[in-house]
Amino acid sequence: MEKPWKCEYCGKRFSYPSQIENHRRSHTGERPFSCLACGEEFTQRSSLLTHQRIHTGERPFTCCDCGKGFTQSASLRRHQRVHTGKTPYTCSVCGKGFTQSANFQRHRRIHTGEKPFTCSACGKGFIQSFELLTHQQVHTEERPFHCSECQKCFKSIKQLLAHQRTHTGERPFTCSVCGKGFTRSSTLLTHQQVHTGEKTFICSECGKGCITSSHLLIHQRVHSGERPFTCLACGKGFIQSSHLQKHQRLHK
Repeated sequence: MEKPWKCEYCGKRFSYPSQIENHRRSHTGERPFSCLACGEEFTQRSSLLTHQRIHTGERPFTCCDCGKGFTQSASLRRHQRVHTGKTPYTCSVCGKGFTQSANFQRHRRIHTGEKPFTCSACGKGFIQSFELLTHQQVHTEERPFHCSECQKCFKSIKQLLAHQRTHTGERPFTCSVCGKGFTRSSTLLTHQQVHTGEKTFICSECGKGCITSSHLLIHQRVHSGERPFTCLACGKGFIQSSHLQKHQRLHK
C-alpha cells in the first residue's frame, strides 16, 4: 500500500492522515485526550479508553494459563510470554532478546545513536519520549495550577490532581498482582515491573536498564558528572539527595 504521508520530524511514512497526526504527537508531546477521573493525558483516544479500565476495573482479556485478566489484548499477549519464555525481538548487534517490540526499538537506538524526540525550544534530542517531556519543563517556570489545601503550585492539572491525593489519601490505581494502591498510574506501571523484572528505561551511554525513569536520571549523572546536591558545610557534591543526607551526619 502506498504511504504518501511523511513525518516532517523523522521521515516515517503513513498511509492515512489520521496515522501521521497520531504519530506527530510522539515528537511534539501533545496529549489532547484527558481522563476525567484522574487527569492522565494521552496522545490517542484509544489509549484513553484502555486507561479508563483502570478506574472501572474492567479486564476483558484473560490468560487461559493462569486466569489473570488484562485491560488490553496486547498486555495479554506480552504476559503469555512469561509462560512460553519467548523473546521474539532480538538485537542483531548484541544478541539481546526482548519480549516487547517497544523495548526492542528503544534498545536499538543505543547502537544507532538515533534520538527521534527533539525539543522545539533548544533542539536537544532524546532517545525516549519521557526524557523529552521531562526536559521541556526546564524551559518554563509557569505553574498555574494551585492546591486549595496548601497553595502549592504545579505546571499541569495532572500534577495537581496527583498531589491532592497526598491530602485525601486516595490511591485509585491498584496492582492486580499484590493489591498495593498508588496515587499515580505511572507509579503503578513502575511498580508492576517489580513483578515482571523488566527494566524499560535504558541508558543511551552504556545500555544499562533501570526500572524507573528517576533511577535512570540518577544513573546518567555517573556519565555526565553532574552532582546537584551540595553540602552547605563543606561544599562536597552528590549524585542523589540520600547520599547528601548520609554525608551530612558526619558534620553533626
